[in-house]
Amino acid sequence: MIFEYYAMLASFLGTSVEFIEALTIILAVGTIRGWKSSLSGAAVAIIILTILVVGIGTPLVQIVHIFWVQLLVGLFMLLFGIRWLRKAILRYSGLKAIHDEAESYQKELDRQRKAGQVGNGIDSFGFMTSLSITFLEGMEAIFIVITLGTSSTRTGLMQDTIIGAVAAVVIVLLAGIFLRKPLTKIPENTMKFIVGVMLTSFGAFWVGEAFGVDWPQADMSIVYMSASLLLFSWVTVRYIKSKLQVEGGKQNEGTINAMGANR
Repeated sequence: MIFEYYAMLASFLGTSVEFIEALTIILAVGTIRGWKSSLSGAAVAIIILTILVVGIGTPLVQIVHIFWVQLLVGLFMLLFGIRWLRKAILRYSGLKAIHDEAESYQKELDRQRKAGQVGNGIDSFGFMTSLSITFLEGMEAIFIVITLGTSSTRTGLMQDTIIGAVAAVVIVLLAGIFLRKPLTKIPENTMKFIVGVMLTSFGAFWVGEAFGVDWPQADMSIVYMSASLLLFSWVTVRYIKSKLQVEGGKQNEGTINAMGANR
C-alpha cells in the first residue's frame, strides 16, 4: 500500500504546485479582463489535458509490462525530479530567488492592463492567456501523473495518481475562486522541494528495478531513499549558505579596508 500512497501523494503535490502557478495568472486575467474569459480559458485547457491523460495514460498501462517501458519511465522521472530538486536547492541556499506568487500576480496585472480595452463577451486576450498558462503548467502535471501511473504493473496505480491530481486541481481552483487572490501562504517552494525529492527517489527505484536491483524491504526502499536524499539536500543547502556568508563577510571586510585606505 505504501507504493500507492507514495505515488498518489507525489501526484497531488506536483499537480498542486503547477496549478498554484497557473491560478495566479488566471486570477490576474479575471481581475482585469473579466472572469468569464479567464475561467472559460482555464476550463478548455483542463478538458484538453484530461483527454490527453485518458488517451495517453491508459494505453501505456496496457504495455507497461514491457521491460524497456519501465526503464524509460524511471529515467524520465529521475531527470524530472533532479531538475525540480536542483531549483529548490538553489532557491533555499540563496543562489536563486525564491518564487513569489504575489510578485508574479502583480506583473501579470500590469501586463493585462497594457493589453488594451477589454472586448465584449469573452475577451480573446484574456481567454488565450488563461488557456495557455493552464495548458503549459498542466502538461508538467500530466508528465508526473503518467510517469507515476505507468511505473508499475500494479492494478489501479494510474487511477491512484489521477485521483491525486484531480484532488489537487479541485482544491487549488476552489481556494482561488473563494479567496480571489494568489495562494501566497501556501509553501509552494517547500512543496517543490518535497516533490523533487519524491520523484528523484521514485525514478531511482525504477531504474534500479529495470537493471535487476534487489531493493531491501521492497517498496520501503523508496521511503529510505527519500529520507536520505532530503537529508543530503538539507546539508547541501546549509553548506552553500555558510560559504556565501563567508564570502559575503570577506567582501564587506575588503570594502571597509578600501574605505580606510582612501582616508
